[in-house]
Amino acid sequence: METLDKTSKEKQKNSWKYFDSNKYQFHVTISSASSSIDPTITSEEEITSKGVVYMEDLEKRKNVYGICGECNEPGTGKKWCQPCNSKRFKENFQNWTSENKDIDELLQYSQLNAVYYTKLLEWIPYENFQCVTYIDEGGFSKIYSADWPDGHIEYWSIESQKWVRSSNKHVVLKSLNNSSDINIEFLNEIKSQLHIYFWNIISYYGITRDPNTKDYMMVLEYCTDGNLRNYYLSQQPEYNSKIYDLLAIAKGLMNIHNADKVHKNFHSGNILFKNFYPYISDVGMCQPADKEQSLEGVYGVLPYMAPEVLYSHQYTKESDIYSFGVIMNEFISEEIPYKDVPHDSILAEKICNGSRPKIFKGTPKLFEELIMKCWDAKAKNRPTIEELYQTLKKWDDEKLNNDSEIFSQVKEWKQIRENEYKNNSNKNKSKNLNVHSQAFYVSRPLNFQNLSEPINSTDFLSVQSDSASEYFDP
Repeated sequence: METLDKTSKEKQKNSWKYFDSNKYQFHVTISSASSSIDPTITSEEEITSKGVVYMEDLEKRKNVYGICGECNEPGTGKKWCQPCNSKRFKENFQNWTSENKDIDELLQYSQLNAVYYTKLLEWIPYENFQCVTYIDEGGFSKIYSADWPDGHIEYWSIESQKWVRSSNKHVVLKSLNNSSDINIEFLNEIKSQLHIYFWNIISYYGITRDPNTKDYMMVLEYCTDGNLRNYYLSQQPEYNSKIYDLLAIAKGLMNIHNADKVHKNFHSGNILFKNFYPYISDVGMCQPADKEQSLEGVYGVLPYMAPEVLYSHQYTKESDIYSFGVIMNEFISEEIPYKDVPHDSILAEKICNGSRPKIFKGTPKLFEELIMKCWDAKAKNRPTIEELYQTLKKWDDEKLNNDSEIFSQVKEWKQIRENEYKNNSNKNKSKNLNVHSQAFYVSRPLNFQNLSEPINSTDFLSVQSDSASEYFDP
């Protein structure tokens, strides 16, 4: 019987279609009724409604992805059949364990429900990694780079009857401090990210475990060009490139919000660049991984945190928009926010009372106005991510048009910056990385007591109507 089954499988052949990524998603959307994807604004090519392929639309799945050679049903993604691959994963459950029931259940859930390889998480033995190298440390984790010779799963080869892998991947290992007894809420955050579709949100490949510390480690996509601050200091992107990059960042955040999620820890360190393109990382990762360490207050990087988060400890989509405004101002000015003051309760109180990061003199008025709208103390007054996206899209479309307002403002800004560099003895003010010893730009737990209810300062309102001030820093 086994010989017949093997012979039968060897005769099977997939009928996968040539996949056009400019027209369609890489995988199906589960339900048209509950889809969180806005079909008009979810990809670089502005995917239209025909780009979304719903699970229940068998004919469209057949036309876009082709036919699985095992079950003769339409695929659920590029070279992917969820029902058949689910069976393969299930048969292999007995061959691995993380030695943690909750983690095993998370990994099994992802594998059983994966409609494409980007939706699955693997258990990856630590010995499968090579050249593990320490990079940095955050509030609840340590970051390492590593080589993964096997690489992640890409698809099942019906001809060779084995998984085809990406091979020779350079990855990030994010060690979760004290995670031997991991927090189920933390795992649920990871689980929720599996439902977000967008290609410039950092991919999770799986979980491993440090044999020495016994801490669990997330295995993530590696970005070669570092974070946003590394990028603008080393690459010195010109203004038109920055508009495009901000648009790409807005796309990623929009997809998070369209999935009814909140990033919760949005700052320049969580925007990473790979091949000169921005990716968003650490979505929803704003809590310790271990059960014992209860988090009172909030977790993040103070200069990027909305006043209402500091005051009431509530994360919302609007608080992400505030953070986007800080990121946008930093990227445009190439100035680190609040680098010359302690990041303490005094600064937190000032932020609640209307203080905001400095806006550099000469910043195009269009940008200045948008940044300050993002910073409004009244969250309901801030633009939505869709409004931000549409504004940035308009500027990106018009940035080379000599008759457009954005073109003339950027041209004037370039001249101001050129004059500044000429008159600056250090040549480039933005490269001055001297920061206050009590200024922290890694995520950490924060618990400030008795802060004032957030308000807009009178200085904030005056600067909104008068861009002549050198800085907005009440």
